[in-house]
Formats: sequence, structure tokens, C-alpha cells
Amino acid sequence: MTNTGNLRTATARDGAALLRLWEQLFDEAGQQEPWGRHAAEWFARFVEDRGNARFPVIEVNGAIVATAIGTLELGVPNPQCTKGRTVRLANVITLAEHRGQGYGTALVLDVLSWARSINADRVDLSATAEGKRLYEKLGFTLTAAPRMKFVL
Repeated sequence: MTNTGNLRTATARDGAALLRLWEQLFDEAGQQEPWGRHAAEWFARFVEDRGNARFPVIEVNGAIVATAIGTLELGVPNPQCTKGRTVRLANVITLAEHRGQGYGTALVLDVLSWARSINADRVDLSATAEGKRLYEKLGFTLTAAPRMKFVL
């Protein structure tokens, strides 16, 4: 990471800036309703919950230019997750004009460090084509299990 970026933990005051960044992850930029209201409420509830969520940000000249989210998911212990403690890494994003500075790597390493500190077994993520190389470089591997969803 260059000297221009400052890695820190998000605070409750950062909610609106993070929503604007998260909005860029979706094809519906500028359309925050109804998901934006729910995301803001969720962030406000978990931003101070250091045992269940991690919100690292990169700040340049007082503006947040990159972020990631780590959330703890509790499940049934099994051979691949002996304590049943999985961290979900999500919403890793760097504004286009700030890419190539190592910010994504710094954010992921921060979430990995947090996951170790809360005694998690593993970190899972869904990678985009653009992010896959970064995650592989840091040691993430593909799994055989396909991802499926059911929208309620």
C-alpha cells in the first residue's frame, strides 16, 4: 500500500460513505431503495460489534476510497469447519481511480487477521472475475461446492 492510504476501522459516522461504495457493487447504481435503508440499519447495528463484524476502510485525503466487510457466521461444526465459525468476506471494493495501490490486499489481510483474532475456522467469499487473482494470491482456493440461492 502506498503512503497515501490510511487503513482504519469504520465508525458509525461512515455509514453514508460506505453505502455509496456498496452501491457501486451492483448494476443499479443510484437506486438505494429498498436495500439501502436495510443496509444502513444493518451497518448501524453491527459497526460496533467487534466480535461479529469487521469493517476496514482505506481513507485518502479524508475520503473513504476502499472497503471490505467481514461477518461471523455460526454453523454446525464439521470436518472442514471444526468449530463451526466461518467469516464471510464481502463487499470488497476500491474506487476505480484508486486501484493498483494495494488497498484490496490490505483490506483482505485486515479481515483475515480479524478472523484469526475471533477464533474462526475459515474465511469464505464469492469472487468476481476481477477479484479472483487477488484472492488466489493470498491463498484462497476454489471449492467443489457450487453456490446456490433461493430468493424469498
